[in-house]
Amino acid sequence: MNVIPTAIPGVAIIEPRVFGDERGYFFESFSSESFRKEVCDTVFVQDNESKSCYGVVRGLHYQKAPHCQSKLVRVVKGAVLDVAVDIRKGSPTYGQHVAVELTAENHRQLFIPRGFAHGFAVLSEEAVFQYKCDNYYAPQSEGGIAWDDPALGIDWKLPKGAIILSAKDTGRCALADAPADFDINTPLY
Repeated sequence: MNVIPTAIPGVAIIEPRVFGDERGYFFESFSSESFRKEVCDTVFVQDNESKSCYGVVRGLHYQKAPHCQSKLVRVVKGAVLDVAVDIRKGSPTYGQHVAVELTAENHRQLFIPRGFAHGFAVLSEEAVFQYKCDNYYAPQSEGGIAWDDPALGIDWKLPKGAIILSAKDTGRCALADAPADFDINTPLY
């Protein structure tokens, strides 16, 4: 696998080696040993999958302590713009984000450490999105910030009128108004 560092330390793009021929393709989507050597030493305990239609924006979400989560995300059908926002108070990259297009064709994955809010926008007619988490989901620890916070400057690559949100994602506060759930000392994994 090829690990591509991003502008925010800890957030990484992962490209698997894809072997293709006239029959199709094969690639190793995850290897614990390779991930530990190339990215970080964490153990994923839960796999999740969602299916969404064009225009859906999910996020920006995170899990508060003691249920913080690192995630390894990928698309198995369609295309999304995947976004990770550093929400660790005192971090030199606080409020900055990484945005990466993940598609079924490019097979890219994004690793999002703890202390980051995560979201994605569906750019294709439909997208099937999978992610691994290194901690179990706990509804009482769920947090989020506004997907459209102007201070974050995220271009979701969708026309404003096409965006579809859940009820809970329409009422999130801006990062500046969010509780300080993470700081520079938050372990990334």
